Amino acid sequence: MAHHKSALKRVRQTIKRTAQNRSLRSDLRTVIKKFRSILEGGNIEQVREAYPGVQKNIDKAVTKGILHKRTGARYKSRLALSVAKTAAS
Repeated sequence: MAHHKSALKRVRQTIKRTAQNRSLRSDLRTVIKKFRSILEGGNIEQVREAYPGVQKNIDKAVTKGILHKRTGARYKSRLALSVAKTAAS
């Protein structure tokens, strides 16, 4: 356990930030999972309405450091590709 005041403060900050990051990561995963279930449904109107919201959540996670920049880009790219496939079929 830490003994200095500054170290104790850092421990408190780490606990708070870990909880916040875990919550944001969980929300992101939930949004992506819901979007994938909409894709499975095949309703292209719902998919096109939901995609910008998913994209926004991914961008927000990248901005806050939850996801790496390239990981966010990869997620968006793959989801956009699946939207295009759903629209084509």
